[in-house]
Amino acid sequence: MKRQQQIVLLATALNLALVLLFPPYDYTSMQRGNIPTFDGFYFIFGNHPNRITNNNFLTLEIIVVLINACIVWLLLRERPLGKSAPGGNRYQRGVLWLTAMNLIMVVLFPPFQNYAAITKAALPSFEGFYFLFFDNSQRQLVAPILYLEVCLILINGALLWLMLKGRGQAKLSTNEVRELAGEIRAAQSNG
Repeated sequence: MKRQQQIVLLATALNLALVLLFPPYDYTSMQRGNIPTFDGFYFIFGNHPNRITNNNFLTLEIIVVLINACIVWLLLRERPLGKSAPGGNRYQRGVLWLTAMNLIMVVLFPPFQNYAAITKAALPSFEGFYFLFFDNSQRQLVAPILYLEVCLILINGALLWLMLKGRGQAKLSTNEVRELAGEIRAAQSNG
């Protein structure tokens, strides 16, 4: 395992610890008919009356941290010996970065709905996308829409990754094959 991959594992463990130590909480008020509204992030071992952990959002945070760790792991992988298809990896790496940034943006600006508009309808409505760390005490996260956003980003990222995948090894000329064989023999004799 390369040093960079060890750093990725350490950063992922620290991010997961941070997410689990400060989970998202909903506030339940009798004035609002015990409808939970997003209240923010609090220390897990603190005293939080009338607040319940928002497990849907916590699960989504954990999933996004793990997916981003997998994306960075892919970005740090070693390239195979030989010549790769021209430009193939560069576009795939761009797709990975774009997917990771989209996931972070979805978590930072989740869909909210006003607590007064909450119904037991099969499809939730939503008021808009608001920055997660602003005052959202009058709003509730719309978890089904948030899960749908994450799933669509992952599906689109995977499809783009596959579309931009190289068509295999480039055809090598006889001289290039001899050169590569010489490099491999030299590497084996030195190692």
